[in-house]
Amino acid sequence: MTDRRAVALLGPTASGKTDAAIQVAERFPVDLISVDSAMVYRGMDIGTAKPSAEVLARHPHALVDILEPSARYSAAQFVTDADAAVQRAFDAGRTPVLVGGTMLYFRALKLGLNALPPANAALRRKLSEDAERVGWPALHRRLAARDPKTAANIDPNNGQRIQRALEVLMATGRSLAESWAAPSRAADERLGCDLVEVAVIPPDRTALHRRVAARTDAMLTQGFLAEVARLRDDPALHADLPSMRAVGYRQVWRYLDGELAYDVLVERIRAATRQLAKRQFTWLRRWDGLLATQDTAEAVKRISEILGQP
Repeated sequence: MTDRRAVALLGPTASGKTDAAIQVAERFPVDLISVDSAMVYRGMDIGTAKPSAEVLARHPHALVDILEPSARYSAAQFVTDADAAVQRAFDAGRTPVLVGGTMLYFRALKLGLNALPPANAALRRKLSEDAERVGWPALHRRLAARDPKTAANIDPNNGQRIQRALEVLMATGRSLAESWAAPSRAADERLGCDLVEVAVIPPDRTALHRRVAARTDAMLTQGFLAEVARLRDDPALHADLPSMRAVGYRQVWRYLDGELAYDVLVERIRAATRQLAKRQFTWLRRWDGLLATQDTAEAVKRISEILGQP
């Protein structure tokens, strides 16, 4: 144990973890740090359920709005950026609270990353060409045959992660799972702090699905279609970028291309969000050392106890 403590607040999409983090920030001297692979992008506000400009002005979140949507962002870059944000919080005498739902980023932060090979443009181009010909699910099956552990945690349509896992295999001859298993520096060693992990895990999946449906409807009412239409005006953006493959954005992009009817679009976004939540639940079930809570109020209570106030 050390005198320094950081809090990680995890949970599936639409579980209320952002609301919990804001309530904690209202009561304690904390620095909020986003752990969300889509909120890093500027201009992607409605579809990511990003906190409002008013909330961000009152309670800034590190690692929100740091990149243009045309950029690529990796788990390795996240760890570098998050480590720096955590250290800034400690230097200011504040407690870092990391909040979000990108489980791969949380895992990388907690356990550290190994020295994986850098991006290989030639291999990526070949894999993209293969995907255009046979589809990402076929490449996912190729990955599962050689690295089943990694493939089990990747959606068959998540081209970015499938591409990276196959790229590592082709470049090194080792599976991504083997690379992850190699020794690395965990958060406590890198940052000299204890990382306390709290998760909002709603016990009623049906209620969570209702929240997903309500959130989808609210996003569309708030102007989600117009947001994606503005993004499409940027000549640097295309549908295969990681930013535009985020849940909701790829479905709206297809709708704006005339491929989906509106009622089909709504259901596709809801279904994709439910699938995201399902994958997040799978990660959380396997997570060691997690303090599980059932709702926002319980999460705030547990974090308040951690920070020294009942």
